[in-house]
Amino acid sequence: MHTGAGLLRADGRRRDQLRPVKITRNFIKHAEGSVLFEMGDTKVICTASIEEKVPPFLKGKGTGWVTAEYAMLPRATHDRSPREAVKGKQGGRTLEIQRLVGRSLRAVTDMTQLGERSIWIDCDVIQADGGTRTASITGSFIALADALAILKTRGLIKKRPLTDYLAAISVGKVGGEILVDLAYNEDSTAEVDLNLVMTGKGQFVEIQGTAEKTPFAKQDMDGFLAQGWGAIQTLTALQRDLIGALD
Repeated sequence: MHTGAGLLRADGRRRDQLRPVKITRNFIKHAEGSVLFEMGDTKVICTASIEEKVPPFLKGKGTGWVTAEYAMLPRATHDRSPREAVKGKQGGRTLEIQRLVGRSLRAVTDMTQLGERSIWIDCDVIQADGGTRTASITGSFIALADALAILKTRGLIKKRPLTDYLAAISVGKVGGEILVDLAYNEDSTAEVDLNLVMTGKGQFVEIQGTAEKTPFAKQDMDGFLAQGWGAIQTLTALQRDLIGALD
């Protein structure tokens, strides 16, 4: 972390500094893996549930599946948002985020070693203050690892079929400055908004970046990726401390 990054953010953080991270495992009694993942005021419950079957397109192929669902409680946000279940359909943002979470977790899971079973990841945002999709990914990886540990304990798999750690972070350009882990007040005024998903070894899984106001230069992109990687290293180190070696 850069010591010369200066104190300029509303909450007193340096430009490259994460909000406080708190991880509570075994948060839900019945789920095989469950985590309350808190990043500042953003709080997400991530659960992993084992199902001894796969989708029809994978039947008989001897391979597993990892998929995700995402939702927000009505008062997770500043103003109440109606439940999508009441509307009868999920919104485009919800579908986009749950697909992102599923894709990200599958990128570090060896499906051939999972057997013909599915792991359902549920991400429920109970309080939103920016970065809910990135918090969902980082927390869900821990829930997934814990569920796989249960499969290993039961003797259903020989080792956890994870190829690497996985974390995500938001990075943005706000007031001409590159900031890491944007809270809502920063995200809502950002000139550039970027979400970064990376493995513990530093490989990219997904980059979602948008110029909200004016186009940005490659130099900015290099800065986003460098600052984001620094933050992701911090998060994967926390994961490593909690879940240990990936076996």
